[in-house]
Amino acid sequence: MQQIIDRFFRYVKIDTQSNPKNEADFPSSEKQWDLANVLVDDLNKIGMQDVTIDKHCYIMATLPSNVTHIVPTIGFISHIDTSPDYTGSNVKPQIHKNYDGKDILLNKEENIILSPDYFEDLLLYKGQTLITTDGTTLLGADDKAGITEIICAMKYLIEHPEIKHGEIRVSFTPDEEVGKGAHKFDVKKFNAEWAYTMDGSQVGELEYENFNAAGAKVTVNGRIVHPGYAKGKLVNSMSIASEFIRALPLNETPETTEGYEGFYHLHGLNGVVEKTEFSYIIRDHDREKFEARKVFFRELVDNFNDKYGANTMEVEIKDQYFNMREKVEPVMHIVDIAEEAMIQLDIKPLIKAIRGGTDGSQLSYMGLPCPNIFAGGHNFHGRFEYVPVESLEKAILVIVKIAEITAEKYSK
Repeated sequence: MQQIIDRFFRYVKIDTQSNPKNEADFPSSEKQWDLANVLVDDLNKIGMQDVTIDKHCYIMATLPSNVTHIVPTIGFISHIDTSPDYTGSNVKPQIHKNYDGKDILLNKEENIILSPDYFEDLLLYKGQTLITTDGTTLLGADDKAGITEIICAMKYLIEHPEIKHGEIRVSFTPDEEVGKGAHKFDVKKFNAEWAYTMDGSQVGELEYENFNAAGAKVTVNGRIVHPGYAKGKLVNSMSIASEFIRALPLNETPETTEGYEGFYHLHGLNGVVEKTEFSYIIRDHDREKFEARKVFFRELVDNFNDKYGANTMEVEIKDQYFNMREKVEPVMHIVDIAEEAMIQLDIKPLIKAIRGGTDGSQLSYMGLPCPNIFAGGHNFHGRFEYVPVESLEKAILVIVKIAEITAEKYSK
């Protein structure tokens, strides 16, 4: 356990926050290289082969097969960057042993408390060892937990050659949190038949469905006139933007939906009288409903232009990723193997749809089917993020067991 904690602490203390405003550079932030270079060194130290890092900060490495029969090459993938939603600078992880199910004081000076009254999932981990933030940063378990698990699993397999496995490829990618994590991933170079992202949350999560996703950028053009002489002349772009926001279904937002329900999510707004810009993400698991949401959004913009004048509102909608289910269902044995691994380890599989996306969704459409497996963290992207150490251990064992089961299945 202590080796896992030490490795995880070392990684989360390195700031790797990606930058959503930098669309030109790859990776979007230079500081992602700081962890990437450490990971290259660590992969070499544990005995991985063919360790490479390319000019876009994609790391790949190989654990050679230790069996004589032909086994499909499989992969495990996690991302280097942390979310731009909350600061990842100067992370100070804290250990809480034998969690008693009560409030956890993260920061005495600022009275920041992690409470099971609000975060009920904490009660799943009574008696376990929790790693939290100090309340002033995110933790970075998304996805440095996944990185830790993959490296620890590879180290374990190298140190235990009695566990039979085929060739395993691993990769650590940049910019997942800003939606670019798979954009420059070299599937041909990775050369695996399928892979798993270690990027889920609660123990047991196994996901091969995710949202179809698009981003919408809207500009409202107003007209500034001295307010004393404004009647019939001034056009307040902020007022029009507010009216537009209220015109979208109020019961179809992230905070009012769950399961397979889609939504429109306003996640950025900046305005003055003359111009207001705001952005939405549009999500739905069902492809037809997803396309209908985009049509509705565009038609609503058209209606506002009819009301306030041509070109009052401008919109740009870009698809971001699609539901991986379409690409994974034809090869469901890869999900079955992960499910069997959990069952053999007495972990209850929680097969459900992701209310979000992972690199695996894009990779699946690039020819690398890639379900998602739990990494153990909770409350990502904020000060209340935490991960039980026992969950890290279980994820490591799942990786090892998947490798073992795959070799067994193809030995017949």
